[in-house]
Amino acid sequence: MAMAAYVKLILGSVAFSIFWVLAVFPTVPLLPIGRAAGSLLGGILMVIFQILTVDQAYQAIDLSILVLLFGTMVVSGYLERADAFKYLGKLLTWKSKGAKDLICRICLISAISSALFTNDTSCMVLTEFVLKIARQNNLPPQPFLLALASSANIGSTATPIGNPQNLVIATQSGVSFGEFLIGILPATVLGLVCNALLLIFMYGDLLSVKKGQQDSTVAFNGDGVDHQFSPATMSHVETTNVDSVHHHESLRNRVNSKQAMGAAEVPWSLNGAYWDHRNQKLWKSCVYIVVVGMLVSLLMGFNMSGTAITAALALMILDFKDAVPCLEKVSYSLLIFFCGMFVTVQGFNKTGIPSALWELMEPYAKIDEISGIVVLALVILVLSNLVSNVPTVLLLGARMAASAALISTAYEKKAWLILAWVSTVAGNLSLLGSAANLIVCEQASRVPDLGYTLTFWNHLKFGVPSTLLVTAIGLSLLKS
Repeated sequence: MAMAAYVKLILGSVAFSIFWVLAVFPTVPLLPIGRAAGSLLGGILMVIFQILTVDQAYQAIDLSILVLLFGTMVVSGYLERADAFKYLGKLLTWKSKGAKDLICRICLISAISSALFTNDTSCMVLTEFVLKIARQNNLPPQPFLLALASSANIGSTATPIGNPQNLVIATQSGVSFGEFLIGILPATVLGLVCNALLLIFMYGDLLSVKKGQQDSTVAFNGDGVDHQFSPATMSHVETTNVDSVHHHESLRNRVNSKQAMGAAEVPWSLNGAYWDHRNQKLWKSCVYIVVVGMLVSLLMGFNMSGTAITAALALMILDFKDAVPCLEKVSYSLLIFFCGMFVTVQGFNKTGIPSALWELMEPYAKIDEISGIVVLALVILVLSNLVSNVPTVLLLGARMAASAALISTAYEKKAWLILAWVSTVAGNLSLLGSAANLIVCEQASRVPDLGYTLTFWNHLKFGVPSTLLVTAIGLSLLKS
């Protein structure tokens, strides 16, 4: 692509720079308007500066990605209501054999939940639970929080619905859900194992707790009562003696009520426009069946956006209640951020700068050579930490695929997988590398009486070696 006129090149770069600053530093003192508004500002400036027309700006917004993202967020919301994350959290403490065993469990559960429900959602609902477990066992929170965040990023690489950049790649590349999973899963599994071993190696001394210390409990509210824990943002199980009394009294009333009505009563009933939720197990089973059906449909190659929105709609209907409370949990700010980002990146592409830089780099980034893959990985790694992973995918994706296709059509799919793997694992490099890291940091610092601040430098000490090691191992296992 030829370079745009000098004035438009400057103005387009200014608009993109504003978008980048507000995306990376959303509370910058000069303009603390946040990521979503900053993204819209960048897109609008591209139109005002006449880099794009209004029609071109609308066309730059990829509705299929927005629909897929919206659908997965709705499905995750219903899974949260169905206690899916609470059950995952319980697996962390079930017959635990010590701190190192707990680290491995956190890595595994964080990775699986992220692959199925996105890394941001996984970190949102598991952070408080992980922090409380560490505090309860007198263990330092740092390695456990790092395990949660880093494994969430690594695990999310396995599926197209694991994180936003994978959604973009799956939509733009045409790679099916099954092909994506088969191609990248070996790298995900081995990368996860290496990440867990590195955590144990680096923090082994901190995790070696005496038996007497590990068995002690912490009274979190100063009431001398040992607490059971449930994931953040989810309904807490009964923990105090008073709660236990109410729980048993409620149970007794339900039993007496059922006996009075007779055994022939139907366990659930339809009454007008809502479902009688007396049988929660049946409703939860329906949620899990719909989600499994969605995953099977994705594996069979059905359209991902259509499948996700259909599953979301099915769950709304099965709920037999006003869907507004669940819809309110959708991150509309993220959808707005994507809209502005699509327009901003398209405008930046119009300046010709990304194409010019790619033309300089392309001779050294051949995907059929080891040295070329190394160059590609380094470029993706640096860009993902400078401009964030989703803009990196939008800037490089089509160019990498086109260059790889000139060598062989088989390499085209591998180019997309390399982009998905490196851009996601790159998020582990620093605290600012991914939204999942920031969610863990923010959630952990806000837990009442237990708050812990994961600092930038503490994250960086683990993030750099982990990212380099996991990236290198994964690249050697990616299948085209």
